[in-house]
Amino acid sequence: ESATAFGCLISDMWLGEFDYVSPEAFHSVFGKQYPTFSRRTQHDAQEFLICVLDELHQAFKQVRAHWGPGGHRSGAEASRSGSGTSIITELFEGQLSYSITCLKCKSITDRPESFTVLSLPIPSGRMCSLQDCLECFFQPDMLTRNNQIHCYWCGTNQDATVKATITKAPQIIIFHLKRFAWQDKHRRKLSTTVCYPFSNLDLSPYSTTLFYRNAEYTLCAVVNHAGDIDYGHYTAFCKHSATKHWYSFDDAQVTKIPDSAVQTDTAYLLFY
Repeated sequence: ESATAFGCLISDMWLGEFDYVSPEAFHSVFGKQYPTFSRRTQHDAQEFLICVLDELHQAFKQVRAHWGPGGHRSGAEASRSGSGTSIITELFEGQLSYSITCLKCKSITDRPESFTVLSLPIPSGRMCSLQDCLECFFQPDMLTRNNQIHCYWCGTNQDATVKATITKAPQIIIFHLKRFAWQDKHRRKLSTTVCYPFSNLDLSPYSTTLFYRNAEYTLCAVVNHAGDIDYGHYTAFCKHSATKHWYSFDDAQVTKIPDSAVQTDTAYLLFY
């Protein structure tokens, strides 16, 4: 299964016996589960990432459902608890709350929603910061006309505002920069330079007042996309946790890079 193949891939990487490791075996097994990714055509890295995380979550959740404390089977207890947690949710899953305010009666409804990747709009054409993207994502939106809500208290459809707030931040937060956008009925790639901090990313302005953990994050990896909407090339930058050095992963080329090279205008996914 995909989780076993992924485990073998990670083991091969950490053994350090090779200059690089090909993920062919994992790709082959994963492609059987998700035929879309089995073809040798370009696919979206964010969509692939979400599918991989979900596949690993399902695999690890099943293991926990079969074994309880002390290694004893506890299927009945697991089915009753229905927690649906795994190492994936513990590391990557966060929680948003969408606060919806009826503009007529001022009643407020909160709707929670889990996330593993936050897709951020890019508000500028030439240059902006990650904070600008976050401000754009978390600013209140108006719900009018066809997007009106049905207000329980008014009993009719009403205009409303909706605002997202982080109620639980994951240990590792992933940002997807929405570089592929529609313009004049055509989908195109935004080449905007998004400046992102390497450390001290503060999420407390977008979090609830009951936010109990340190909300500052440090950049640990970047996925880059070079090229246009129908073709291109993915590379990755990853920071070694022990040495704090950055490395570039470009197919079979793995090279150490200076910190200054990590800031690029091709960044597509950011891992904090």
